[in-house]
Order: sequence, then C-alpha cells, then structure tokens
Amino acid sequence: MTESATTAAPDGHVPLPPSERGGWLAALGLGSLGVAVLVAALTGLIGSSAPAVPSSLPPAVPAAILTPAPSPAHSASVLAGAHAQGTTVPAGAVQGGASSGSGGGLPRGAHAAIVAQRPLVQQNLDARRFVDQTETQISTRWMEGFYPIYATAQSTFGVNWLLLASVHRQESAFSTAPSTYQGLNFARCCGGPMQFNVTNGPVTTWQLVSDSYRYGRRPVGYDHMTSTHPSIYDDFDSIMAAAHLLSADGAELALNSAAWVAAYDYYGHDTTGVAYADEVLARAIGWSQHGFCINCGVSPTLIEAVHAAYGAPVLHALTTATAARAVPRKR
Repeated sequence: MTESATTAAPDGHVPLPPSERGGWLAALGLGSLGVAVLVAALTGLIGSSAPAVPSSLPPAVPAAILTPAPSPAHSASVLAGAHAQGTTVPAGAVQGGASSGSGGGLPRGAHAAIVAQRPLVQQNLDARRFVDQTETQISTRWMEGFYPIYATAQSTFGVNWLLLASVHRQESAFSTAPSTYQGLNFARCCGGPMQFNVTNGPVTTWQLVSDSYRYGRRPVGYDHMTSTHPSIYDDFDSIMAAAHLLSADGAELALNSAAWVAAYDYYGHDTTGVAYADEVLARAIGWSQHGFCINCGVSPTLIEAVHAAYGAPVLHALTTATAARAVPRKR
C-alpha cells in the first residue's frame, strides 16, 4: 500500500474556517464611519442645532469693578437718575415713550422710570426679611439651574448678571424663600423668585414685563419650569422679566450709579429702597472683585462705600423732602 493511500481523508462535517475578507471590510467600514462622525462633530455639522447642556459653572464675570468713592459727579448722576425725590413714578406708569398698555408690555431696550412702590407694611418688615434671606445657606446644586438663565438674561438685555443675581438673592434667597413658588408674599402683593407685584396697577409691574422671556432662548432644563408661560413662578420667565425691568430703568453691564438707581427703582423710592440698593450693588461689586460666591456675605465696608457714593445723596434728598413736608405752612 502506497503512502498516499494510507493518508486519511478530511472529515466532511468540519466547516471550513471563515474567510477574513468580510471582517476586514467591516472593520474598514466602521473605521471610515467613525472618522466621518468625528470630522462632522469637529466642523459643527453634527450637534450645532442640539440644545446646550446647562452649565454647572456660573457665567464669566464681565469685569472687576473698583470700589466707588464719593464725588460730585456721582452725586449728580445718581440724583438725576433717581429723578426728583418728591415725585415718584407709580409702578405701572412708564415714562420715556414706552408702552404702558395692558398686553403690550414693555418694549425691549426701552429706558423708562418704573418704580415698584411697596406697601408701607412691607417697607417696615423688609429690613428684617432681607437679613434673614441673605443668611440662608444655598447649595451649589441648587444654583446650577440659574446660571444659564443669568447668562441668557445678560446677553439679551445687556444687564450685568451679577446685579441680577444680587437682586435674586435679596428678593428670595435664590428662590429658596418658602413662598417663592406659590401664593403671594406677606404683603399679599408680590410673588415668584424676583417678587413681582401682581396687584398694583391699573397695569401691574408684572404685566409690563411678563413677556420678556420671548426675547431669549429658554434653557433645556431647570428646576420649577412651569407648564404655561408667562408665569411669575417660572425661574426663566421671572428672571428675564427682572433683567428687562432693570434694563428699562437704566442698568447696563457697568456696576455704577445707573445700576444703583435701577436697584432703587426695583424696590421703591423710600429709605428702605436706599438700603436695598446699597446692599444689592455692593454684593454685585464684591462678586466682580472676588468671584461669584453663593453664600458669602456682603462686606460692610463695601456697603458703606456704595452708600457714600450713591445712596447718601438720595437719602439726604428723601429726608430733606420729608422734613419740608412736615413743616406746617403759615397761614
């Protein structure tokens, strides 16, 4: 028997090994697809229209602001901005050609004199309320949803987001006050994160600026988003409205006398309003100098500096006008 005759034949039931050609083709296809996706993402073809994920970091600080000092120019500027102290403009009344009709709202970028006069009972209780709210400890997680709202409000209305955030802190301790998202405050006039008046009028302060949210792009997600808009209880609607109101009263990116007057108008033309504007602006200036700090207190020295530069002239005019009214007229 020859050697070739004794060699066993292959087993016919064992499958042949698969060809590697298909695997290589698949690998090359997937590799090409991956490269194409990477190139598209880098060039903006993919994801350019996708909504941005809310940032966990606060917006960039526009600029560090020097601590103000008293000067004749400051006094003249703040007094001119605050108008004649004996003639306050009721909330809902608009000067400078801005529409005050119901439903029309306040035109974007309109500069008006809108004074949110607070009831006397609220003026008497606000000093303690503001101290309580500025001592509230706020978590970083809680604040993350507000950062994209602040950034949108700043880019839309040209108001420094630090001033806006300081008003937010003063009014509702960054929306942590118990009645922020329901009902009205203790004075039964105002509600929401930025404490808008919904009872004054005939056109309420809220009605004037309630449609301000339409000018900016709503973030994809944030806490307490309401199902209907506008709503004083929706953080985006309320904060955008506050930015619009501050802008209408003269606030811009600079944290100066115009920002002080806007904060003063936001509260109301009275002695509590002076203290309110002093603290709001001092907090914003402190943030600009040292970085945004959720739970940092306001430097008393900085409050004193802001008051000396901006608040003192207005307070003097207020007290002088009050004293003059108290003097009995001779018959």
